[in-house]
Amino acid sequence: MIAQGKRSVLGVLVDAVDYEAATDQIVTAARERRHYAVTALAVHGVMTGVQDPAHNARLNSFDLVTPDGQPVRWALNLVHGTHLADRVYGPTLTLKVLERAAAEGLPVYLYGSTQPTLDRLVPALERMFPALKLAGVEASKFRAVQPGEAAEIAERIKASGARIVLVGLGCPRQEVFAYAMRPLLDMPLLAVGAAFDYHAGLLKNPPPWMQRYSLEWLWRLGLEPKRLWKRYVLLNPAYLARLGAQRSGLWKADPPAAASEPVTSFAV
Repeated sequence: MIAQGKRSVLGVLVDAVDYEAATDQIVTAARERRHYAVTALAVHGVMTGVQDPAHNARLNSFDLVTPDGQPVRWALNLVHGTHLADRVYGPTLTLKVLERAAAEGLPVYLYGSTQPTLDRLVPALERMFPALKLAGVEASKFRAVQPGEAAEIAERIKASGARIVLVGLGCPRQEVFAYAMRPLLDMPLLAVGAAFDYHAGLLKNPPPWMQRYSLEWLWRLGLEPKRLWKRYVLLNPAYLARLGAQRSGLWKADPPAAASEPVTSFAV
């Protein structure tokens, strides 16, 4: 089990952890009924923080931020000497958490995505984990939160008996949602990115060799070129340039202090 704590990747604090440690920390928080915000960041997620200081501060308040992409793992190894052998990929971490939740009887709440996606996801998860308890399933409204609505969502989740919430709203909306809802819920909130789409069978994972050599971005770009071209064509070079500056010492990449102020507007 590897849990070396947080390290700065371009000023965004990322945990040098492996799957075992990340899963254990999440499940422990669920058992102990603790506020706990989790996300898995690839290059795009890190760069959202680099480009938006307020969002960077929110990310730095998260309890656990895993290195979702190989370039983020490389950064931890190159800059901080963490010697991580693998990334902690959001969709895979999701399955590991669900496996533990099923084994320990911890009910799970699914929040986000579209109703058709959830209609495919639920039976897929039930086939994979027959003992899994789904406390509730709620599709995204695809709009901004209304006055008093955050408390209503929190009450629905708590009334369901859930001990873990998986949030699939896309980056960075899901991270803002997890940050905003964390004070209202005594349980982990996991921002899981495209995990809902992958496990519902709507997206296919790239071959293992592409994942090993950090070519997943190319696979995703081929699947969704119109939506993702700016993310990869513009952000990947910017990430590498900044990483080179941090590695060489030309840029300190000092992380901003963790945010604590509430957000009043976020996507639900």
